[in-house]
Amino acid sequence: MTYTDRTLSCAQCGSEFTFSANDQEFHASRGYQEPKRCPDCRAARRAQNGDYGGSYGGYSDRPRREMFSATCSRCGKEALVPFVPRNDRPVYCSDCYQPAPRNRW
Repeated sequence: MTYTDRTLSCAQCGSEFTFSANDQEFHASRGYQEPKRCPDCRAARRAQNGDYGGSYGGYSDRPRREMFSATCSRCGKEALVPFVPRNDRPVYCSDCYQPAPRNRW
């Protein structure tokens, strides 16, 4: 099936937005319905519902992850990590962190 760009009207704010052929193909491959809201209203709704989970899959009941401040062992910048840092283990910021290569055998 070939798809062509379509113009849809947002059910929330009423503005028009483009439902691209690529997006239509993706939605069809996943069995999704066509979007009812424009990208801006969808993003605002996700933010209001607690990022991407919303009420789906129980994410709205999950408490926010506590983050702890530490100093990056490589560059010295502040690093926020989801665990209590220990003095005997290095902590890296997201820029310096490189996961160890995995053996493929």
